[in-house]
Amino acid sequence: MKGYYENCPYCRLMRSLAYTGVGMGIGSGTAYLLGANQQDIYMSGIVVSAIIVFGILGKKRSSR
Repeated sequence: MKGYYENCPYCRLMRSLAYTGVGMGIGSGTAYLLGANQQDIYMSGIVVSAIIVFGILGKKRSSR
């Protein structure tokens, strides 16, 4: 049994920040390894982060 409220605003913010960091690392790292320029590296990181946060977390929220 959990001793805390898991859906509090602070918990949701921290989860989304964690997933954003992971998505930014995956997207930017992949673009860097493929030899993209700096602008494309940032853009791919942002796109992958948005997909992870709004795609995965959106499904979890709607399934409850």
